[in-house]
Amino acid sequence: MTNKLKYFIGNWKMFGDFGSIKIIYQIHRFCIRFNKYHKKNKIVLCVPNTLISFFTKKLKSTFLSIGAQNCHHHSNYGPFTGSVSASMLKNAGAKYVILGHSENRSEGDTNKIIKKKIESALNQKLNIIFCIGETFKEKIKGKTFSVLKNQIKGSINKKYNINKIIIAYEPIWSIGTGKIAKVQELKNTFKFIKNEFKKNFKTKTFPVVLYGGSVNDSNIGLFSSISEIDGFLIGGASKSSKKFIDIIKKYYK
Repeated sequence: MTNKLKYFIGNWKMFGDFGSIKIIYQIHRFCIRFNKYHKKNKIVLCVPNTLISFFTKKLKSTFLSIGAQNCHHHSNYGPFTGSVSASMLKNAGAKYVILGHSENRSEGDTNKIIKKKIESALNQKLNIIFCIGETFKEKIKGKTFSVLKNQIKGSINKKYNINKIIIAYEPIWSIGTGKIAKVQELKNTFKFIKNEFKKNFKTKTFPVVLYGGSVNDSNIGLFSSISEIDGFLIGGASKSSKKFIDIIKKYYK
C-alpha cells in the first residue's frame, strides 16, 4: 500500500515574484548536496501562473518540477476573462496542476467542474494533484468517508489515465489551523482512500496519496510512522526554503 517515492509538493498560493527564484535555487542545491534525498523524493513547487515560464526556463532539474495551482475547465482558448487553460499552463512549462483545492471549491468548483478540469489537464499530459477533504461539521457527524467517496467518484472518470493522478487528502478543518488528526485516524482514512480508488478504477496498484493541512517543520515527525502516506502537500511552509528543507530533513530523522 506504500509507494517507494515520496512527494514533497509546495503550494505557494498567491505568493512570489521573479526574485523568489532564489528559494527554488536553495531547495535545488540542497537536494543535490544531499544526494540521498533526491533519489527517493519528488519535489514539486506549484507557483502563481505569472512565474511558471520564468522559473522553468531558469531551472534545469530532473527531480524538481514546477506546477500550477488551478486551471479553467475549458480545454483551450475561449471568452473566459481572467482564466488560464491547461494548454496555456503546459505551454508555460508546468508539469503539474492542483485541482479541487478547498479554496477553489468554496468559490464554486463542484465535482462536475473539477471532472472537466481534470480531463482538460490530462489531455495536455499534465500530472494532477487532486485535492479531497471534509469540513469539521462533516467530520463530527461521521461523514468523512462518504464525503471522500463522493468527491472521488464525482470527479474522476474511469477512462482517465489514473497513473497521472495524485490524490491529496486535505481535511478542510486542518488547513491553516494547526489542528492535526490522530495517527490511527489518519491511517484509517488513507487506507480507505487507497482501497476506494483501487476498487473503483480497477487498478493493479494503490494510488499515490499525500497529506496536506498545516504541515510544517515542527509536526512533520508525527507523520513518519504512517506508512500509508506517500508525501505531503505543503502550504505556507513551502514559501521558505529553510522551512521546506527542514520538513524534508526532519521527515527522515
